[in-house]
Amino acid sequence: MAAAEAAHRPWPAASRLLAWLAVAVAVAVAGTWRAPGAAAAGDAAPPGKIAVIGAGIGGSSVAHFLQQHFGPQVELDVYEKDHVGGRLATVTVNKQQYESGGASIHSLNLHMQDFVKLLGKSAIFSGEQFVLEETDWYLLNLFRLWWHYGMSFLRLQMWVEEVMEKFMRIYKYQAHGYAFTQLEKLLHSLGGDAFVNMTQRSVAESLLEVGVTQRFIDDVIAAILRASYGQSVLLPAFAGAMSLAGAQGNMWAVEGGNKLICSSLLKLTKANVIQATVKAVSLHSSEGKTFYQVHYEDEEGQGSSFYDIVVIATQLHNNKNNITFQSFDPPVSDFPGLFHTTVTSIVHGYLNSSYFGFPDPKLFPYASVLTTDAPSLFFSSMDNICPVNISGAFRRKQPQDAAVWRVHSHRPLEKQELKVLFRSYYSVQVTEWQAYPDYGSAKSLPPIILHDNLYYLNSVEWVASSMEMAVVAAKNVALLAYNLWHRDVEKIDQKDLMHKVKTEL
Repeated sequence: MAAAEAAHRPWPAASRLLAWLAVAVAVAVAGTWRAPGAAAAGDAAPPGKIAVIGAGIGGSSVAHFLQQHFGPQVELDVYEKDHVGGRLATVTVNKQQYESGGASIHSLNLHMQDFVKLLGKSAIFSGEQFVLEETDWYLLNLFRLWWHYGMSFLRLQMWVEEVMEKFMRIYKYQAHGYAFTQLEKLLHSLGGDAFVNMTQRSVAESLLEVGVTQRFIDDVIAAILRASYGQSVLLPAFAGAMSLAGAQGNMWAVEGGNKLICSSLLKLTKANVIQATVKAVSLHSSEGKTFYQVHYEDEEGQGSSFYDIVVIATQLHNNKNNITFQSFDPPVSDFPGLFHTTVTSIVHGYLNSSYFGFPDPKLFPYASVLTTDAPSLFFSSMDNICPVNISGAFRRKQPQDAAVWRVHSHRPLEKQELKVLFRSYYSVQVTEWQAYPDYGSAKSLPPIILHDNLYYLNSVEWVASSMEMAVVAAKNVALLAYNLWHRDVEKIDQKDLMHKVKTEL
């Protein structure tokens, strides 16, 4: 059982778009990139200016894809009120940087440091004892799973693989230029009504239906979902499947921090990054043409600019960004739903291994600890993390040495709780993230299209939240904007796409 990363979990065998972005970053230095599908001479005139609001992984990748399809002559403005990278962030401990946000990406690597040999073993803690412990032996791990849980692990894998096999169809669709106007239509094209229903029923219900035992769900599934989403097994089945898929397989991270994907893409795209807070988007019409005015505030005061296309690549739910929409008829509706707060504590200190049943710290074997949903537990997961810039000679600290641990919890840890986990510590850096939707707080999926050329990229988080999902959504929005601009309705919301794609090959 691999260590479950806690923020924005990627998807196994579904990292082709992220790899594609990494290739783009790799050739940015050469400055000779021309993507397939970019607007060619003789095509309809592209839009003059496009605005992207938000410079996280979704915003930076949609800027890249928009330039791919519309061509380099399009002027791209990317608004970011904080820092490029969004929820991909680092903190500094002893002059070394450590990931505090999106921590790892599944498989396929370019410009990445392979951390597989550095991850260490993991275990699941109930608050009193370890209910499942990983060893160095793969077959022994499988035997232990079978001994404790029977066929549940195999049934889980079969369920996840079936979901992922169908999800992989999105890459074929997007490679052929197809896009979707609604999340429900995208899901239906991949897995029919079953995929759409998976956004409304819980992962626990779905797993019980395929023969996974309640004990396995309580011990293992709950621990993985607490580590990845900070939520329970009542999480919707589709989001749960994506998280469970990401808990298996090799992981990579970008040397220097995953946020460099975002900054490198924006540099490649030659986007104009505007450090400002967007306050409003207003609708204007002139000579039968629609424009959008983006109103913002920066250090110099208030300003605004007009655009042909606007992509919202930040959350609108629960007034999270306080962006108002003016002069729209009908008005752009409110977005019901809350966000789940995850607290990340980066602690530099000596682990209290006695709390986990190891009086001698030299004998503590785990680099990652997940937890069951026990009332006595005040943290969701913790892992011994590596700096983002490491040499090939890097070796993880021994259990008895001071190390850097990343602890995830629902609220800031109290001093007494820190003393339970650590014998002593040098520093604690706390970051509160509204990292993921609270999936029980909204009953329907939000729209992708808010107006003719106004798009909401982050609506996809209410299906599942991960770096990979953000890139899939970015590609869909870029294709959708391009196809609608050129009125290519044959590439939008088409049914029976698997058959269409096969005939196009």
